[in-house]
Amino acid sequence: MRPAVRAVLPAVVLPAAVLLLAGCGTGAGAEESGGSSAADAVARAAERTEGLMSLHYRVTGRFPQRGPIADEGTVRRKPLEARLTTANLSGDQKGETELRLVGGVLYGSATDDMVEKLGGRHWISYGPHEEFTTDSGLRMDVAGLRDQVGRNPAREAAFLADAEDVKRVGPEKVDGADTTHYAGTATVDELRDSLEEIKDKAVREGRANSLDQYEKAGVDELTLDVWVDRDDHVKRLRTQGFGRHGALDLTFTFLDQDKPVTVPAPRADDTADMRKPLKKSRS
Repeated sequence: MRPAVRAVLPAVVLPAAVLLLAGCGTGAGAEESGGSSAADAVARAAERTEGLMSLHYRVTGRFPQRGPIADEGTVRRKPLEARLTTANLSGDQKGETELRLVGGVLYGSATDDMVEKLGGRHWISYGPHEEFTTDSGLRMDVAGLRDQVGRNPAREAAFLADAEDVKRVGPEKVDGADTTHYAGTATVDELRDSLEEIKDKAVREGRANSLDQYEKAGVDELTLDVWVDRDDHVKRLRTQGFGRHGALDLTFTFLDQDKPVTVPAPRADDTADMRKPLKKSRS
């Protein structure tokens, strides 16, 4: 894990606009009742998926500055525990790292070239706070990292509901499941404006964090695709765009839902605390 003051990882959740399309489908292609819309169907699926107690998801594709990636995450809402494995498949940063959020404390795995500097330890503790000062006096802000590992990517599916051209594409199979495909486009500025209508502070801040990541990557417009299953849950989400740092093309596939989740904290003797003096490892 490379300790960074501001880390840019692919964001995973999006809200939506309101364009009424009477007679659009939901779930596995069933026709919706009169007066409902594609935007309604997507917003409902995003809300229901965000409300799950736990989920397991996979991310594939390309993110600006990281290149091709293959990430996998697990998150439990109450109490919040989460694990995110990130794999860069090419370039100077090629390799796999892991973030864990356990008991309110954020941990990150150390890269091979850092282990020796950390006295043989393989993990770094960033503590329980978004901002802190290291033993050497460096001010750290890990709010972005904490948000990334603990997020539910379904929040980004909600962005499609705010897209003015959101439409129902039709029924499709995703990993063997019957789903309905919805699609649309929206600018980051439009999505930012839509946040003002969200009363829930946590939801508003979470979606704002996602938009921040896109802006840092130089992406100003998003093409969004959402696949909704028969249970009105998001089964797959695809986000595409292009910015000054390259192409964005991420596909989030939602796997297990509401299954037991246990994320272990790294061993104390294998963990270096960024807030304390580095002591010689016992191992």
